[in-house]
Amino acid sequence: MHMKTEKRGRKFPFLCFWAGNGIFPAHRLLLEYKQYIMTNVQKREKKVDFMQGRIIKGIAGFYYVTAQDHQEYECKAKGIFRKEKLKPLVGDYVELEVLDQTEKKGNIISVLERKNQLIRPAVANIDQALVIFAAREPNPNFALLDRFLVTMERQGIPVVICMNKQELFQEKEEEQFRNIYEAGGYQVLFTSAKQEQGISKLKEILKHKTTAVAGPSGVGKSSLTNLLAPKIQMETGEISKKLGRGRHTTRHTQLIELEQDTYLMDTPGFTSFYVEDMEKEELRFYFPEFTPYEGTCRFLPCTHTHEPGCSVKTALEEGKISKERYHNYLEMYKEIAEKRRY
Repeated sequence: MHMKTEKRGRKFPFLCFWAGNGIFPAHRLLLEYKQYIMTNVQKREKKVDFMQGRIIKGIAGFYYVTAQDHQEYECKAKGIFRKEKLKPLVGDYVELEVLDQTEKKGNIISVLERKNQLIRPAVANIDQALVIFAAREPNPNFALLDRFLVTMERQGIPVVICMNKQELFQEKEEEQFRNIYEAGGYQVLFTSAKQEQGISKLKEILKHKTTAVAGPSGVGKSSLTNLLAPKIQMETGEISKKLGRGRHTTRHTQLIELEQDTYLMDTPGFTSFYVEDMEKEELRFYFPEFTPYEGTCRFLPCTHTHEPGCSVKTALEEGKISKERYHNYLEMYKEIAEKRRY
């Protein structure tokens, strides 16, 4: 940039700047600079609204937050979350800055302290879990159910077991299933979304709690959700005849408000569940029916697998502990032991 002066019949020369593509009077540049400064000052002085809210849904890097003004904001997470390797989860209570009140856009700037969190399903701040299986179509996978129960026991989260499609269960099967899991201290509920049975009892169980719904695909999670929250109308699908299981109709986790202070987290279905980051010696503590016999075995500590004089195995022989549950315990124990070897 070069300076030059022009004489325009004035007593003093008029200062100009050569800016490559023309000559600009100094007063014009100063005016534009003043406007630039004022604009930025106004931006800095512009009031930014900060609110607290709760994440109700997360899709492709966007988080949908219901804020304290009862409005829903589409938000992104600040870069600091990537730096700290912290990912916001559905159910998180967060602080957000509102970028555009009209368009309902914002940024999540902090995640408030979590009461608890799960890896699968990836949710936070729940009071209980509702795990749903079907009596038939698809057939119940009790090994999968027990793995889920172990994960919840480890987190200290109460579980309600819901067996849907009750109309396909024989009375003897229903009684047998109830005896197996009630012996472990679990609340067992039978429902039929098709015949709308057991729905009122389910509503009572969910009242004033945040409940994460989990279970395999095709067991009727979305159908039950539609009965609990008719305004939502989740997509439902038929059972795949080729795969013998449900088609994935729930593709993301969503927090649904059923009524005041009552929330349901609808989560994608799963077909496998792995017990991770656990020592084989601690597994026994996550089978509640073993608890009365802890400390009474001949050898301590006892893993209840191969040791002679094991009180748990004696209770098994006496029919006080389910053979199916104990078998699944042994399978998980072996799986954990194999992983620790490598």
